[in-house]
Amino acid sequence: MKVLLHSDKQDQIAKSGVGRAIVHQQEALRLNGVDYTLDPKDTDYDIVHINTIFPESYLMGKKAKKMGKKVIFHAHSTEEDFRNSYLLTNQVAPLFKKWLCKLYSSADLIITPTPYSKRLLDNYGLGKPIIAISNGIDLDFYKQDKKKAENFRKKYGFSDTDKIIISVGLYIERKGILDFVELAKKMPEYQFVWFGYSNLNTVPSKIKEAVQTKLDNLHFPGYVSREELRDAYLGSDLFLFMTHEETEGIVLLEALASKIPTLVRDIPIYEGWFEDGKNVYKASTFPEFEEKIRGILNHTLKDVTEEGYKVAEERDIKSIGAELKKAYEQVLAQPEEEETK
Repeated sequence: MKVLLHSDKQDQIAKSGVGRAIVHQQEALRLNGVDYTLDPKDTDYDIVHINTIFPESYLMGKKAKKMGKKVIFHAHSTEEDFRNSYLLTNQVAPLFKKWLCKLYSSADLIITPTPYSKRLLDNYGLGKPIIAISNGIDLDFYKQDKKKAENFRKKYGFSDTDKIIISVGLYIERKGILDFVELAKKMPEYQFVWFGYSNLNTVPSKIKEAVQTKLDNLHFPGYVSREELRDAYLGSDLFLFMTHEETEGIVLLEALASKIPTLVRDIPIYEGWFEDGKNVYKASTFPEFEEKIRGILNHTLKDVTEEGYKVAEERDIKSIGAELKKAYEQVLAQPEEEETK
């Protein structure tokens, strides 16, 4: 069995969660002895595992089908997480959903990161099997390291006593960036750092204004390397994930693997996965976020990082590789279906 891990426009997706997921897939397959290639010109493969949703990706799947190969689409995207992103995304969201349906229904198997995103896709009427497999996390990479934590604080000029709150994501409303900036205004005693980047010409004016807010305690370093982001997790006091919609959230797994206290918005994806006060903290309203941030940083709320780490541990990248291998074997066992246009 040999797998072609395929993605288009890699320069555009490299800094996204999809780009990170593809890196995870490579490591997961390597750890499980699954032969794979990244070269689309290599035709000696049995399954193409497609991660992107561009027209070229669709054509790649059609080409593979004509060659008698099996096709898996990895559903990282849904209409729901497309909304509230860039300019005009809400207006074109229904068309985007139609495209996703065309794309995903052309596969032999659809993989999506969580049971929540599977439920969303089940309602799309795709007519193809859908399974949930986490994007996974490399636990060893995020091991505690005091020196790395110190390096982060030193680089950004933070003292040992500064209380640092970080978040990670694109500059889009869905990620909760507007609330993040408002909290920085309301809580000047804490340092707020947002890692990630989007071209400000592609976002609504309110997002641009938020990112350009000038506060002594608000920082936008932009996109940083995987290593530098890891050091930030290790050197900070709270990971604040205010996203309104996700299919999983790789950065959340990274934070949990780093054993940093974590506060998330209470949204449907986390039902049955996270429990408030057990493995993370959750908040819904602005005052509730304020209250829980202070409770976590002042240690009046109990430390639940070890329980949070267990959630990441269940999604260790080697285990995820075993699940992918099982999915590949499952799709290879499917009977051939007639090629449709």
